[in-house]
Amino acid sequence: MARGVGVTACRLASAGLLLAAGAEAHAQALPLGAVLAASVAVQTAADPAPGTATPTAGNSLVITAAPPPPIAYAVAQPGEQLDSKPLDAAPAEPLAAPSGHAAGDRYEKFNRSMYKLNLTLDRLFFRPLSVVYKAIIPKPIRLALRNILTNVGEPLVFLNDLLQLKPGRAARTLGRFTINTTLGLGGTIDVAKGEGLPHRNNGFGNTLARYGVGPGPYLFLPLIGPSTLRDTLGDQAQGLIYPLAIGEPFDRWDYMIGRALVLGLQQRIETDAQFKMITRTAADPYATIRSLYLQDRKVEVEELRGRKQRSPLDDPLTDPGDPGGDTTSDDGETSHGPAANVTPPEQLPAPPR
Repeated sequence: MARGVGVTACRLASAGLLLAAGAEAHAQALPLGAVLAASVAVQTAADPAPGTATPTAGNSLVITAAPPPPIAYAVAQPGEQLDSKPLDAAPAEPLAAPSGHAAGDRYEKFNRSMYKLNLTLDRLFFRPLSVVYKAIIPKPIRLALRNILTNVGEPLVFLNDLLQLKPGRAARTLGRFTINTTLGLGGTIDVAKGEGLPHRNNGFGNTLARYGVGPGPYLFLPLIGPSTLRDTLGDQAQGLIYPLAIGEPFDRWDYMIGRALVLGLQQRIETDAQFKMITRTAADPYATIRSLYLQDRKVEVEELRGRKQRSPLDDPLTDPGDPGGDTTSDDGETSHGPAANVTPPEQLPAPPR
């Protein structure tokens, strides 16, 4: 504080000297620069050395103190604009540039662009198509088609249960497949769910994770949605088993496209309320979807390794903008969530796999 007051006093004194010298120069019609030079020369010659004692009349001593360090300033020329900081100021250190992506999302710029593309495709095609599909096809038929395609994939779940050395899970998957194939009329009715054997998603991505393969970078892919490099490669490998091992109809494009449409549209219908909530309330819907996906996948992998955890997706998603109420999804499960008077957003993300 004392140092600041001293520097301020010195600057005021210097300003006073300059104003006095300027006034004298104006009175004598001399250039200000010449007056400043002459003043400095006279002061240098007349002033004693700093720190010396000078005798005066009356047997008193006058001690001359060392002047404060000089501060260099530039004199602006007409029409010139100078920087306000002193000339001898050190340049500031440049700030470190941010990484530009969140942890685990090294391709965030690409992923966000694909997310926006999916929003556009969803707004123009997928959501309108799901609305038409829901309006035209009765709910029992839609559920029957979904159950049949899900039941066809149960042997792949069974295979991955065995590869993950989970005999108990493999036995339950086999029991579910047997019950639904026989009592469920070829899988059209999910009888096993009522017997305590619900469907579980399991694939090569989980098997790779079971044996220590890391997730790799996060990816948001067109028509697929959130994923990781490990899960993407695992899904592609698993998708080749039926076409290569069985052949028709699994190797035909019409079957593959039809299966993707039926499952995708039904999932789009069932998750519509949840994604409405995310896109309407989340500050960054992309980051919210990424966080939910990565957390849920982490829980699944930890459970495969014998560490039971609670999935963040176990909690019901509600829309704070709605007055409340119960909503029933197409699978017959009732959840406490948004009412039906929510205006659908213009853009909705593609549903996660």
